[in-house]
Amino acid sequence: MLWSLLKIVLFVVLVTAAAFGVLYVIDQDGGLTVSLGGREYPFEPIEVLVLLVLAMIAFFILLKVAGLLIAVLRFLTGDETAISRFFDRNRERRGFNALAEAMMMQASGDGKTALVKARKADRLLSRPELTRLVTAQAAEEAGSRQEAEEQYKAMLEDPRTRFVGIHGLMRQRLAMGETETALKLAEKAFAIRPKHSGLQSTLFNLQTEQGQWAGARSTLSTQMRTAALPKDVANRRDAVLSLADARNLMAHGNIAEAKEPAVDANRIAPGFVPAAVTVAQVHTANGSPKAAQRALTKAWKMEPHPELAEALAELEAGESPAERRKRFEPLLRFHRDHPEARMLGAELAIADEDFPAARRALGDLTETHPTTRALALQAAIAKGEGAEDRDVRGLLTRALTAPRGPQWTCSNCRAVHARWEPVCPNCDSFDTVDWLDLPEATATHATSAAMLPVIHGMLEQADAPEAEEDADPQIVEEQAASAEDPAAETDGAREEPKAS
Repeated sequence: MLWSLLKIVLFVVLVTAAAFGVLYVIDQDGGLTVSLGGREYPFEPIEVLVLLVLAMIAFFILLKVAGLLIAVLRFLTGDETAISRFFDRNRERRGFNALAEAMMMQASGDGKTALVKARKADRLLSRPELTRLVTAQAAEEAGSRQEAEEQYKAMLEDPRTRFVGIHGLMRQRLAMGETETALKLAEKAFAIRPKHSGLQSTLFNLQTEQGQWAGARSTLSTQMRTAALPKDVANRRDAVLSLADARNLMAHGNIAEAKEPAVDANRIAPGFVPAAVTVAQVHTANGSPKAAQRALTKAWKMEPHPELAEALAELEAGESPAERRKRFEPLLRFHRDHPEARMLGAELAIADEDFPAARRALGDLTETHPTTRALALQAAIAKGEGAEDRDVRGLLTRALTAPRGPQWTCSNCRAVHARWEPVCPNCDSFDTVDWLDLPEATATHATSAAMLPVIHGMLEQADAPEAEEDADPQIVEEQAASAEDPAAETDGAREEPKAS
């Protein structure tokens, strides 16, 4: 700035001096005579003007040469000059070209070439917030995990790239299966950018996989505030998380603390069977059986389910079959044609040894919706009415190969579970276990719990000569294996309270 001002002043002074000189020469009639070394040199007025112009041009050239010399000196000493800016622009241009090529190569899947170009861009550019990210991604594409990790760690030092660095390290840990470390990194990244929808989903999945229900509810709350999820999906997840939290507290004996999340889950989703069963258990433990019955009855009115019937039966475990049948009569008025209501009515009548009523309750279910449980009940009715053992065994044979009916099934991996779980143990997906009726092609041909009393009765008569003569050895062997199956015994415990 000062040098530019000085040049302007000198230019004005020279122009002014030249103007005065021209006026002086014009005033002299004979021109201008210069004495040098005892000799005189006369100049005509026009020659004086030419000399002045040449002097000004020479002075201008000298100024430019002096400026160039000064710029060179400043360039050599490290100061910013036009020369340094020229080289910087050229370097920056080549750096951005290399960066663009690296991104193109990475997009095309050529990780090795992308990594070479990214390293070149990093050398040429002074933009680590750009080159580190591209270099890390190119290194991942090329399979150089160590270099990618170093680049991500270097990003942690810059506040502008700290989030990207943490996010990149988190993805690396997830790829390596280190979910605990990935969860900690996700929590740090979430603290920086809580509104990042992709990070919200990742953090939520990690928290549910590791059973951190309270943290998952906090993350879900943020998702709801930022409208990252539809309202119905968010409410369903809130109910599942509350239920999972309540079940976890109950498993550790904290019944009092489990009441609030259990009630919340049932309030949010009153028709959700596991929530209704859990809140009933909490109310029963707290001495409120009427509240438990209201929750179970409300859920049954929305959709009949065997676990609801089991929980209702457990409310009065010591009652007789006739008393239980009478207590369940108002419940059976709802959804009379539902398969579950019809099978429950048949089970209650069988327990009370009223086999004609059991047959009426079951109706044509074995023809319209033949499942293992329905056929087993039909076999029990036939045996109770005194049918031939051959006919009973025929029904049991059909039951062994019939569809299992609705089961707790993961909609993601199609794995079947004995009980509902918030996270599928097979694929670790959250809220995918639902009460589904599998197609016959994928159904598990396992013996239903409802068949166990009938099978045990058949086995008790195995010593009879007629039974030994008529029985098919293969069928008897399958029935015995089913009766001794520990998993079947576990499932059978669910049905016994209803039929006792």
